[in-house]
Amino acid sequence: MGDKGGGNHSDVTDFILVGIRVRPELHSLLFLLFLIIYGMVLLGNLSMIGIIVTDPRLNTPMYFFLGNLSVIDLSYSTVIVPKAMVNILSQKKTISFAGCVAQLFLYALFMVTEAFVLAAMAYDRFIAICNPLLYPVRMSRSVCIQLVASSYLCGWVSSILQISVTFSMSFCASRVIDHFYCDSNPIEKISCSNIFINKMVSLSLAVLIILPTIIVIVVSYMYIVSTVLKIRSSAGRKKAFSTCTSHLGVVSLLYGTVSFVYLTPPNNPELRKVASVCYILFTPMLNPLIYSLRNKDVKDAVRKVLGKKKVLL
Repeated sequence: MGDKGGGNHSDVTDFILVGIRVRPELHSLLFLLFLIIYGMVLLGNLSMIGIIVTDPRLNTPMYFFLGNLSVIDLSYSTVIVPKAMVNILSQKKTISFAGCVAQLFLYALFMVTEAFVLAAMAYDRFIAICNPLLYPVRMSRSVCIQLVASSYLCGWVSSILQISVTFSMSFCASRVIDHFYCDSNPIEKISCSNIFINKMVSLSLAVLIILPTIIVIVVSYMYIVSTVLKIRSSAGRKKAFSTCTSHLGVVSLLYGTVSFVYLTPPNNPELRKVASVCYILFTPMLNPLIYSLRNKDVKDAVRKVLGKKKVLL
């Protein structure tokens, strides 16, 4: 990659995160909004993890994946939101070069991992409904661990590639990132290097991540729908579909918000920032609610925990 001018990324010690542009008198309100939603993210996902870990009835593959999903949601919000909240009230709004690298790496790691975990959850529902007799073998504990470990491996490899091409660029034009966290697109905009290779790598990663995960999810649900429609009793069909609706809701929420972000015109950075808030804060906040409200086992586990607290009081 040739440089358009002098300078090198090693000369940059920190970046300035512009954040969401609002009037100064609204900074406190924006901070409060982030604080409340992030608090709900922590409460919802930690509660979900605690319930799954402590309730023996939830010791199944589906809840193993759900527990990992809560860990991932909690992690990528935590990577971004606390620093964004500090910068809202700060005058300097800086992030160190190493901090920016770490933030982009961890953010990309957890986002990619979540996509593959959601695909694994679709496969789990496919086996449970379409091949129930083979379910204990096909979705054994070791298989579930391998699927989650593979998801993290895919996330780790893609993140390494992403930060390698992103931070090999030269930043001689500016160190002001027009976003509230370190993302590859706004970082590329302040580079004075040729970003053609970066764009090709990002496009290739997007295809290699989105295409297989979407195919697994779509094909799994095609077989699920076909199998469920063959069930004669309406009660049986309703029970089979009820185990899938929460997962479909989470998949729709994630891919819908991510698509909103990356299909937003690049010449409207403020709209892209608002869209980013949707999947960094609202998606991990809503995921536990979707599963707890639509899942009888989770609701029973919550009632059990609340019942024990009442007895102790």
